[in-house]
Amino acid sequence: MADLSSNFIGIKSPNPFWLASAPPTDKEYNVRRAFDAGWGGVVWKTLGSEGPPIVNVSGPRYGAIWGADRRLLGLNNIELITDRPLQVNLDEIRRVKKDYPDRAMIISLMVPCDEESWKDILHRIEDTGADGVELNFGCPHGMAERGMGSAVGQVPEYIEMVTAWVKHYSKMPCIVKLTPNVTSILPPAMAAKRGGADAVSLINTIKSVTNVDLDHFSPFPMIDGQGSHGGYCGPAVKPIALNMVGEIARHAETRGLPISGIGGVTTWRDAAEFLAMGAGNVQVCTAAMTYGFKIVQEMISGLSQYLDEKNMALKDLTGRAVPNFVEWQDLNLNYVTKAVINQDDCIKCGRCYAACEDTSHQAIAMSEDRTFTVKDDECVACNLCVNVCPVDNCITMKTLPLGAMDERTGRPVAPYANWQTHPNNPMSQAAE
Repeated sequence: MADLSSNFIGIKSPNPFWLASAPPTDKEYNVRRAFDAGWGGVVWKTLGSEGPPIVNVSGPRYGAIWGADRRLLGLNNIELITDRPLQVNLDEIRRVKKDYPDRAMIISLMVPCDEESWKDILHRIEDTGADGVELNFGCPHGMAERGMGSAVGQVPEYIEMVTAWVKHYSKMPCIVKLTPNVTSILPPAMAAKRGGADAVSLINTIKSVTNVDLDHFSPFPMIDGQGSHGGYCGPAVKPIALNMVGEIARHAETRGLPISGIGGVTTWRDAAEFLAMGAGNVQVCTAAMTYGFKIVQEMISGLSQYLDEKNMALKDLTGRAVPNFVEWQDLNLNYVTKAVINQDDCIKCGRCYAACEDTSHQAIAMSEDRTFTVKDDECVACNLCVNVCPVDNCITMKTLPLGAMDERTGRPVAPYANWQTHPNNPMSQAAE
C-alpha cells in the first residue's frame, strides 16, 4: 500500500486524515477511540477562556437535509464550543498525546478579541504536548454574537491582528480556520498570511436554516417553540469548500500557503479531490458522526489503492488540479462535445427528453416507440441529459475534432479561432 504518512507544516501523522474540531473531539474517550480506529490526527473541540460559562441548549442541536433513502446530505448544528472546564480539557489532551505520540494533536481556540485573553490561553496550553493550535475564526452561531468566531473571521484586520498575537506569544504551529460566510475567501486568507499563520483550514460551517417546522412555524432544531440559525456541514457543502480551497491555492498572494481542507469529506475520493485542489491534508466531521470512527479505514485503503494505481506519491497529488482551475475566459471555446445515448443501456424513462425539451435546447428526439436520440445540430453539450439520466454512463459526451462538420447543416461545429471572437463573448466584434 502507498505510504500515506503526512508532514503538514511540520506536524507529522501516519495519514492525512484528521478529525475536525467538533463534538467527536470533545473529550478523551472519543479521541482515544478515534486514534484506535486509525485517524492520523485530531483537532480538539474548541476551547475558550475561563470567563462566563458556556451553556448549550438541552433540546435538539441538529437539523438535517436528507437525500434518497434518508442518506444524510447536510447537517445543521447549533452547538457551541466546549462547555467542559478548560483545565479538564487540558489534562485530557496531555494524557492522550502522551499515549499516542505519533498522532497529530491540534488544539482549537476561541477567546475574546483582546491580546491578554489570547496571551493567557496560549500560556495555559503550552505544556500539553500538543503539536499546534487552530484559531477558530469561523463558527457562525452563538459565539459570533459574542464578538468571536465568524465575527472575527469576517474582518481581515482582526484576523491579521489576532494571528500576529498568537505567533508572538507561542512557538506552536498556527492554523487559521476560515469562515465561508464571506463574499470572497481571499482577503481573510491573505490577512492570515500577513499575520504569520503557518496554514489555513477551511471551510468552517455555513450560516444556515435547514428547515422549518410547518406545524409550529419555527426553524428547526426547535427549542421551546423557537429556532435559530446554525452551522451547515456535510456532503452538501463540498462544492463550496473545494472552490474556496482552490481559490487560495491558485491566487498569487496566497499560493504556497498550506491548506487543511474541510467540508463534506466522506470518502477517499472526496479527500483526493481536496488534495488535488491544493490541500495538504483533510479534516472530517460529519462523516464520522454519520458512520462512526472506523470510516477512516475505508478512506485509508481507498486513497492508498488510488495512489498505487496512479503510481503516485501522496505529495505528488497535492495541488495536481490547481493549474487546471482557471477563470471562465481562459477556457478553450474551440473544444466541442456532443451527447450520445447508448441504446443498449437506455431504459426509455424519458428523463433526458423531458429535461431537454422543457428546460434546455430541444436537442433530443423521441420516436413513437420511445427511442431517444440526440440532434447534434441542436445539442450545445450542456451535459444536463447526462446528469438527469438514472443509468450511469448511458449518456456520454463525445469530443469532436476542431473543424468537424455537422452532417445535417454542413457547417463547422467549432468555427472560432479563439474565445475573443466568439459571439457569446460580449466584448467580441462578432457579438456586436
